[in-house]
Amino acid sequence: MTKELVINTTSHETRIALLESGHIAELYIERNRELGIVGNIYQGRVIRVLPGMQAAFVDIGLEKAAFLYVADVLDEMEAVENYVEVGHRHDTPGEDAGDERPPLPPIEELLQEGQDILVQVAKEPIGTKGARITSHISLPGRNLVFMPTVDHVGISRRIEHEEERERLRHLVDVMRPAGTGFIVRTAAESRDGEELKADMDYLVNLWDHISEHREDKSAPSLVHSDLDVTSKVLRDILTEDVSRIIVDSPDEYRKIVRFLNTFMPGHNFQVEEYHGSEPIFDTFSLEVEIARALGRKVWLKSGGYIIIEQTEALTAVDVNTGRYVGKHNLEDTILKTNLESVKEIAFQLRLRNIGGLIIIDFIDMEKEAHRDKVHAVLEEALRNDKSKTNILEISELGLVEMTRKRVRESIGRTLCDDCPYCEGKGYIKSRTTTVYEIFRELQREMRPAPGYRMTLLVHPDIASILYDEERPGIEELEKTFEKQITITARQHFHLEQFEIIVG
Repeated sequence: MTKELVINTTSHETRIALLESGHIAELYIERNRELGIVGNIYQGRVIRVLPGMQAAFVDIGLEKAAFLYVADVLDEMEAVENYVEVGHRHDTPGEDAGDERPPLPPIEELLQEGQDILVQVAKEPIGTKGARITSHISLPGRNLVFMPTVDHVGISRRIEHEEERERLRHLVDVMRPAGTGFIVRTAAESRDGEELKADMDYLVNLWDHISEHREDKSAPSLVHSDLDVTSKVLRDILTEDVSRIIVDSPDEYRKIVRFLNTFMPGHNFQVEEYHGSEPIFDTFSLEVEIARALGRKVWLKSGGYIIIEQTEALTAVDVNTGRYVGKHNLEDTILKTNLESVKEIAFQLRLRNIGGLIIIDFIDMEKEAHRDKVHAVLEEALRNDKSKTNILEISELGLVEMTRKRVRESIGRTLCDDCPYCEGKGYIKSRTTTVYEIFRELQREMRPAPGYRMTLLVHPDIASILYDEERPGIEELEKTFEKQITITARQHFHLEQFEIIVG
């Protein structure tokens, strides 16, 4: 599978698309007015402790207070191993934690209102929720993640060979400063001690700088800002299987070259500056794919389709046969549609960056063997997803419950606002419903109203209906109450909006 990074940079926005076999697989967007804050370190102040939730709200200087759970406050390594999968904050799974979990101490014994605390953002503010923070500071590098407050060495689960795991563990263990911890990232596989030492020295020096800078800051304030989106993507997802990097900005091109020379000097990545006449995302047909990722319906090649609906609590994915009628029997048609939908669902979850609880409603399969096959293919399709996923077995009703780690907003939430017309419901009242509401309101207004004339202001589409198919209803009201009703169209009215003027 060939991979490419296509980078579009303007004065107001940076967009980075990871292409796999010519199709967009992941999209990263950062706007200058809405810079991401995951990884930023703040000097915060506890403003409220909630014993019933074992959590606290911390003011870090943002519009919404950040949320700090008790397990993210504990200083001991035991807390990190048992409650925080340290590597997952950077999509680099750490070692398996122990199964036995001692009881958590009450949050009020660890934090008090008004207390200052150094915290790091683990999750962006999403929807109505503030940022999720942790006091377990971690600084990611190319090959290592530095944990200055934890005495521990962990290895990414994606490094599978035991000999390589032990080699890397030994190298890091002998080089690390006493009392500190490191997670060895997947990118460190096959790297020599010199490369790891360079990464380690950079991260230790960075922490020393942060510690010194903290002394000059009063809460709430920003102590350390993580890398911009381009550097972060290069650090976290750039691997040898990325064949080239194409960027349309001369300044961004030079910055990328400097970053690679500084942090990845042993790699020979192909970096190209784009000089085409049309926009770079148009050249690679990415705008069309991004627009497709904002729709609720996604068509499959066979003629089937999936529906993706995001709600506050979960995302629902519904699989349908659509125009696909199969060739042999119903069971085969259902199986083929479900199998085809699996790859598209995995693709859409990555592209749209959908996280949290996800319910997939596959077409009902009577045979257990078919359900097992679809489940196995789903697991395989999600194997390349860097975000941690957990999938339950397919139920007899054809439902799959799964979770996908969410750190930032989905593409839909990033690129779109709730429709002011329907207020985010996704639907409005039908024209007929609105007309009959108008009739009822006219009846209320007519009974006690003096005079003989009423003016009805409505949307042009509603006016057309009232003049045409619903005209008998207007005439009946005029006859019953002996009043004249004048209908006036207003172009700027909402379809559901109307106004009645008496006299």
